[in-house]
Amino acid sequence: MSSGDAFRLDGKVALVTGGASGIGEATCKELARAGASVIVADINREAAERLASTLPHAKAVRMDVTNVESIEAVAATIERLDILVNNAGIAHVGDIAHVEPDDFDRLMTVNVKSVYLVTRTFLPLLLKVRGSIVNIGSVAGQVGIKQRFAYCTTKGAVLAMSRQLAVEYPKELRVNCICPGTVQTPFVEGYLDKYHAHEKEKIRAELNARQPIGRVGKPEEIASLIRYVSSEEAEFMTGSLLAIDGGWTAA
Repeated sequence: MSSGDAFRLDGKVALVTGGASGIGEATCKELARAGASVIVADINREAAERLASTLPHAKAVRMDVTNVESIEAVAATIERLDILVNNAGIAHVGDIAHVEPDDFDRLMTVNVKSVYLVTRTFLPLLLKVRGSIVNIGSVAGQVGIKQRFAYCTTKGAVLAMSRQLAVEYPKELRVNCICPGTVQTPFVEGYLDKYHAHEKEKIRAELNARQPIGRVGKPEEIASLIRYVSSEEAEFMTGSLLAIDGGWTAA
């Protein structure tokens, strides 16, 4: 097998939530490169359409992952689904004393309930083809991180859901969870703008140093792992929590 033949996804249909930016955007590009037909699902329809227009066999859909009607409307337009990447999510900064109930509920809705809603809606299609679900977790679900009470809580739930689904459907589905460290995305830039506008470079240096490798990750590196996990070469992998974090959880 030549390297060009490895981890191919020809004939597969993949849907990526939060697909128009960051890890989602890189994933759409990588899965398309592997031969998949990609559905770019994002709450920002214009951004999704811009990305889809640059990819072969891609289409854009507006999807609010917190809204059942929005998800079902998309599902009604899809006849086949082989790969579901639950990537959409938001962050929050604060310890338990400074996380307001509304903030906590918002994070649980966007980061946890959405994975339930999207997966539940697309489950019948995935079961037809022994599909692959890839949930995007975080090191924040595996270790404690200061000032990330709500975020750690939600990502821990995503890990638990991934394992439960893998055990519930061991022969009918493959379900894996990828756990990135800090990755250079608009997600991170938004965090710096919101919380550290006056000291962005200082905090950026701290984010780099947090990974023993000495830098943050690239969205393309996460996307490459998603491609592998979605491929036939990974058929024996299910229920796995895959750290890709520059050594963070090993330290």
